[in-house]
Formats: sequence, structure tokens, C-alpha cells
Amino acid sequence: MIGEPAIRKWVDKVLSVSPADETEVLVFGLEERLTRFANNTIHQNVAETDVGLVVRAAVGRRTGVTVTNDLSDAGLERAVETAVHFARLQPEDPHYPGLPDPVSVEPVPAFDEQTAAYTPEDRAREVAVICRRAEEAGVNASGAFRTAIYEFAVANSHGVFVYHPATIADLTTVVMTDTSAGYAAGASWRVGEVDVPALGDEAIRKALRGRNPRPLEPGVYPVVLEPYAVGDIVSFITGMAGGMAVAEGRSWMTGREEGEMVASPLVSIWDDGRDPEGWPLPFDFEGMPRQRVDIIREGAVGGPVYDRRWAAITGKKPTGHALPAANPFSQWLTASAGPASLHPVMGPGPHTLEEMVASTDYGLYVTRFHYTRVVHPRQAVITGMTRDGTFLIERGEITVPVKNLRFTQSYVEALANGEMVGREVHGERPDFDVVRAPALKISAFHFTGVTEF
Repeated sequence: MIGEPAIRKWVDKVLSVSPADETEVLVFGLEERLTRFANNTIHQNVAETDVGLVVRAAVGRRTGVTVTNDLSDAGLERAVETAVHFARLQPEDPHYPGLPDPVSVEPVPAFDEQTAAYTPEDRAREVAVICRRAEEAGVNASGAFRTAIYEFAVANSHGVFVYHPATIADLTTVVMTDTSAGYAAGASWRVGEVDVPALGDEAIRKALRGRNPRPLEPGVYPVVLEPYAVGDIVSFITGMAGGMAVAEGRSWMTGREEGEMVASPLVSIWDDGRDPEGWPLPFDFEGMPRQRVDIIREGAVGGPVYDRRWAAITGKKPTGHALPAANPFSQWLTASAGPASLHPVMGPGPHTLEEMVASTDYGLYVTRFHYTRVVHPRQAVITGMTRDGTFLIERGEITVPVKNLRFTQSYVEALANGEMVGREVHGERPDFDVVRAPALKISAFHFTGVTEF
């Protein structure tokens, strides 16, 4: 772990040597440890330690950005020189808002000592339970169990300095038979909240139950979606709720008024970087405090998320959702994408999965969606496939497994057709965030094709 004193030293060096009118420094620290398994055997333990430092220099309204992991004095000086050189080559940006002045950011806990100290032996002990139980059941387990430490810091020449350490633990596993697969995943910043053996058992049960799936004609069916599938819906809905996408006409929010009903009143979706039940990060990548934003509130349109740039362009207030000028750990997660939701949540409801199934006369039970892609952003039309556990529901009971289906469906329309919402919210880490979602029953979901498996 780097620690705040070392990061302050690097930041102070950059700011002291920069000749730019304004200078911003981002520091990303990573210690990631991963245990992979396949064929019911652990086959790899790997560890990565990395630090990336991002310099953004402004010369008037021209900005340049560079990234380095050479943290020597000479390396930091070269990074500043390069960023300033790039800035002078750029055209002026009429919408550049300047760097912010310091604003109070209250810390939020997201660092767990147990997670930080987790060893390869600790991970192997838990993964071994999955492998042993899979072998006993005659199925094949694979997956990965990760524990990591992240450190984030933002500073600028106006006096901003914020620092946040965080831990994360996540497991993803797929269990297979000759004709079926089962899936389970979980994530938390506290490793003790990721029940690895229980998730393994979940995937094993799903694989065993899914053997010899039957074909089913495409069509419109009621569906009961597990939290994994709902998490995909939540990710797209929040991912399309950035102020830039709305202003440019690339969002389902474009042209809709705040308060307009678009979903079932049972549906509430928000972004909250301070929620300790998620993966908290209390500031954005300009050092501004993150605010909770209600994207859908009891079925009604809420508001987009904004950084300072797009708030100024659209005449709105910033909500603390700026992305970094560059990101050493994620190539897509940069300011060119505009402000973004990184802490998406769908709120719970009053129902259990069992109640959802019992209320369904004829429909489908879906574990998760796979390879989902945008077809029509303005209507949030998404195409993808079911995967790793799709079953027929008949007369209130899950009966037989069915082969996976392709769907083409507006996720906004799907939420409008929401009938029941699960009372338990489950966290999963699909990328650089943790998506939290409950189960959901939808009265009509459009399946447009079939698969061979």
C-alpha cells in the first residue's frame, strides 16, 4: 500500500515544477491478487502492483494530459513537461470550466483490514471448497476470486487534495455439465461478506438443474429475473444517464421531463458514491464531493449525473460525477465519455423470488444476460442472450430447463412492465464498479431468437 504521505510527496513535486496556468494530478494505486481455477483445480495465483499518475495541464483554455508510472523526480518532471507541451498544441476549448477550488469532502469507510491482508492461502482455502463440491457432484467448476486494494487521490494547483483508500473482494464462478452451466457472483469491500462456498453451491445447483435443456420458440414471455440479469438493466439505465449523453440526444432521458413516468412505481434506481453498502468513493476525479442522484424515482424520471463541464454547458448543477482525464486501469473510463454513474443501485421491493415464481402461470426464469449491446440508445433498446440457467415456469413452478434465447428489448419498457421487485439486493462487480440490484418480475419481455445451447 502506498499511503497518503507518499502520494502527497509526488503531488507536491508535480505542482511545484509545473509552469502551467492550472495543474491537476490524479494518482491511482492498485494491489490486486487473483486466484483462478478451472477443471475443479486451482491453476493460477497472480498478483499485480501498479501506480499510475495522471497530469492534466492547462495553458489558458488549452489542456494536455499525460500518464506515467515513473515516479522519480525526473519522471514526474518529464510528465509535467509532456502535459504542458500537449496543451500548447491543442485548440482552445471554449467550454473548459477551469479547475475547481477546494470543497469539503467527508470521508466514507471503504477499507477492510481483513480484505487487505487476505493471502493466496486464504483464497485457495475457500476456492477449494467449490472445487471439491463440484467434483463430488460430477460437474466442472471454473472462475476467479480476487482481493485488492485501491488508492485514489486528486489534487490541483488551487489547493484541492483528497485521498481515499478502498478494498474490494469479488468472486465469479461458472459450473458446467455436458449440456448446461450455472453462474454465481458476489462482491463487497469486505471479504467476509463474499460467501464463496455458498456462491459455489448456487452455481452447482443451477448447472445440475439445467441439464438437457429443451428448445423454446422465441416470443414475448413474462420473466422472473435474478439480480444478475437485473444488474445488467441497471448498468445500462444508469450508464445512459450522463449529462453529456442526454444533451447530445444519446440517452433514454433525452426529451423526457423530470417527474414523467417511465417505469413501474415499484422501480427506483439511483447512484450514490457514499453508500457504504456499495463500493464507496466519496469524490469524483476532479476532487468534488459525490452526490446521490435519483435517476428513476418510484417509476418517474429523476435527473442525469453531471460533472462541472457538462453542468456549465447545460446550465445545471454539478453532482460530482467527473471521470478522470485519463485512467491507467480502464481505457474506456475517461472524461471523453462525459460524466458517469459508477455506483448504480436499484432499490428493493417487498417480494421474494419464490413469490415471483408462484405468481407466474407461464413464463421464463432467467439467471443472467450475456453479451448485451446497445441497439437504440434513445429508447435503451438492448440485444443480448440469456445464459447459465434459463428455465420454464409453469403454473407457478420452475419445471424444465430451456435453451438460451436472444432478446431485443427496450430496458425502459421492461422496467415499465415491472410487476414485482425482490426484497434482497445483491452486489456484483462487472467492471470498475459494483452494481447492486434485486430480483425483478416483468410481465412482458421480447425474445427474438434461439441458440443451440
